[in-house]
Amino acid sequence: MKNYYSNGKLLLTGEYLVLDGAKSLALPTKFGQDLLVESIPEPQIIWGSFTHSGDCWFEAVFDLKKLRLVSCSFNSNKEGNAEVIAETLLDILKEAKRMNPSFLNAVSGFVIKTTLSFPRNWGLGTSSTLINSIAKWAEVDAFQLLWNSFKGSGYDIACAQNNTPIFYQIEDKKPVVAQVVFNPSFKENLFFVHLNQKQDSKEGIAKFRESGLNFQKEILAVSAISEQFLKASTVTEFNKLIVAHEQIISSIIQLKPVKEKLFSDYFGEIKSLGAWGGDFVMVTGNEQTPTYFKDKGYETILSYSEMIL
Repeated sequence: MKNYYSNGKLLLTGEYLVLDGAKSLALPTKFGQDLLVESIPEPQIIWGSFTHSGDCWFEAVFDLKKLRLVSCSFNSNKEGNAEVIAETLLDILKEAKRMNPSFLNAVSGFVIKTTLSFPRNWGLGTSSTLINSIAKWAEVDAFQLLWNSFKGSGYDIACAQNNTPIFYQIEDKKPVVAQVVFNPSFKENLFFVHLNQKQDSKEGIAKFRESGLNFQKEILAVSAISEQFLKASTVTEFNKLIVAHEQIISSIIQLKPVKEKLFSDYFGEIKSLGAWGGDFVMVTGNEQTPTYFKDKGYETILSYSEMIL
């Protein structure tokens, strides 16, 4: 029996522009996903995916020799989801096998159990943690497996593989990862609030790509802000960087910053993370911050130390 674990992720700076080479600050989270592999004599892959509370939300059986779907079920009211998820998973496994032909080449099969340590709707990397763990199991490059199977910058794969904050950048179509020290003295003033709106990052990326514009000036500005995030010594300084970053991305994707849109009366600053419009935001504040957001109907508020590795 083998167990593979991958960290979840949050992109603090560089959303969208990370795709075009911006230096971005990303943080691995204390939450992630396990992938447990157990050998069985039958020539099948019996797959079960479990939530943080232990409920099985997806299960499937694949024929190992032909790598095809035998059966699947999905704990949802939406018809067709099981097949879509199963086919996506099958595509990842097939691509991993294409990259390493000896993968899944045994006569005997496997029981696979994946377990998230965070709710699926949090957006901390259900797919990226899975891809990274499958890559470890298959002994292939996780970034290449991601790019051959999906679209994305790959910062989430880098977070899955690192236990410290990182700078992430794409140079010459290759990932450049550098571990950095991001340990702000004011981290007790940083919170992560879940907006209860699952955002499709693939859709957000597609919209960004549709513009077809050159954002070289903005890429340089955001890269500089990423560097300054590490150096900020006060909340006031950090807030100014957040505002500047939000304005840059807002002008590119033509969406209002989340503070302007939803929380214009909030006393601190609010930074969107990843694809705008859903999942978590980072907010600066104080002991009154949880009360403010709970009064607005947002129940999931985590401190910096609760969220970040």
